[in-house]
Amino acid sequence: MKKRFLLSLSYCLLFTACCLLSAAGCEKKKETKQVKEKVINVQVQPVKKKSLRPFISAIGTLNPYEEVAVSTEIDGILKDVNADDGTKVLKGMLLAAVDDTDYSLEVERSYAALKEAEANLSNTKLEYQRKEELYKKGLITRQQFDDVTTKLSLSEAELEKAKSSLSIAKQRLSKVKIYSPLSGIVKEKKVSAGSYVKSGSPIFSIIQINPLKLNFSVGEKDVGKLKLGQDIALTVYALPEKEFNGKLNIISPFLDEKTRTLQAEAVIPNSNNLLKPGFFANVILYTGSPKDIILVPDTSLIYEGEKTKVFVVENRITKERLVKVGQKLKIQLINNGQQPAVQEYAEIIEGIKEGEQVVVAGQQNLSDNVKVNIVEDSRVQTP
Repeated sequence: MKKRFLLSLSYCLLFTACCLLSAAGCEKKKETKQVKEKVINVQVQPVKKKSLRPFISAIGTLNPYEEVAVSTEIDGILKDVNADDGTKVLKGMLLAAVDDTDYSLEVERSYAALKEAEANLSNTKLEYQRKEELYKKGLITRQQFDDVTTKLSLSEAELEKAKSSLSIAKQRLSKVKIYSPLSGIVKEKKVSAGSYVKSGSPIFSIIQINPLKLNFSVGEKDVGKLKLGQDIALTVYALPEKEFNGKLNIISPFLDEKTRTLQAEAVIPNSNNLLKPGFFANVILYTGSPKDIILVPDTSLIYEGEKTKVFVVENRITKERLVKVGQKLKIQLINNGQQPAVQEYAEIIEGIKEGEQVVVAGQQNLSDNVKVNIVEDSRVQTP
């Protein structure tokens, strides 16, 4: 009886163990099935080819095309000041005037001295003519004739001196009025009416802001791409939705030894005066003709050390692709008449082709050969 009991107990334990193992196996299969059926939500965009011009990007600064310090050329008290900070001026416009009283009197004195010198020369010429006749007849000595000849030369010299003095006096009088040497805007007024100024004292600082100069630097590796006359496009932080254009007109002949960069300058038209000197600018320097390039949103790129990859979706299954990235650029996007948005894109030199669906959101949790569910997002825009 005891043996039968032990045998029955053994069968029961064996049966229980088998049931437990069977249940565990079923549970494991169920979990495996659940893992295989897990689907990740992603957003995708079609890979597109866009015709763009090759370019170099840089950060630059806008500066006045010309900046002139207007100074007085004579001493005196400023009688009138006709411009203030920010005043628009034209070339030849009267900016200020020095009191002309002393200079007008100097002109009158010089004119009187000139008349006196002319009269003296006229009398001396008559005297010379009389004594010349007497000397020919032997009625006066050689010394007397030489004296009148010397007197005539001195009178002629006095007349020239008087003319010169009058010319200088008139010139000084003409400088009591201070005119603008160029068309532009008064950057700074340095004096006020009633101030005493000396010759060379700065009165105004005037800047020309149409056109403007754009100064920027280019890295050593891109120097060979620069050519005079290349097109420039720029945006400024104050007007992010507007683009301004110009031409490259100066290329520095040497590199900065510390930064290994080359300075360049472009001329930017500014007829509406929207741009201001001192603005920082995002610069695009176009270095060639348009060409077709593959573009993907910058958000689709995944960086792993020195490698860059993206995920594309084929039949709802992900495929990992290693890509070679070229230049990055910002493109203005317009969606259904809404306010334009700027999105950053990357050029793909190799690794994917036009028409493939690249994952732009949700790729952080992806791996190769994963099933995904494509979610539409109205905010996603394409160039």
